[in-house]
Amino acid sequence: MLMKTMKCAALVAVAALWLCGHSLAADPTQTVITVEKMHCKGCAKKLAAKVQAVAGVQKVEANVETKTLTVTPKVQVVVSPKALWEAVEKGDDTPKKLTGPSGTFTGKPKS
Repeated sequence: MLMKTMKCAALVAVAALWLCGHSLAADPTQTVITVEKMHCKGCAKKLAAKVQAVAGVQKVEANVETKTLTVTPKVQVVVSPKALWEAVEKGDDTPKKLTGPSGTFTGKPKS
């Protein structure tokens, strides 16, 4: 019985350590952009491509349901919020909110 209890305790400890390393919160270096019109996968793909072209962007994930783009920068790079905002505009959509390491914006950032 003691061995079974020790195995359970060890599993709980491993799970706790794993959870500590895998936070449910977004990566603090990421930027989340909420857009106005992204209605379908085609729109999402088009917007993601425009944002992906911004200097310093490593990856873009689009979510049609929440109308958001999650931008992951390259290592040790802070991507210009203004450049991200303008990339969405070039993709024929309107950013409503941009939240990232440089702050939260509901209008076009100055830099």
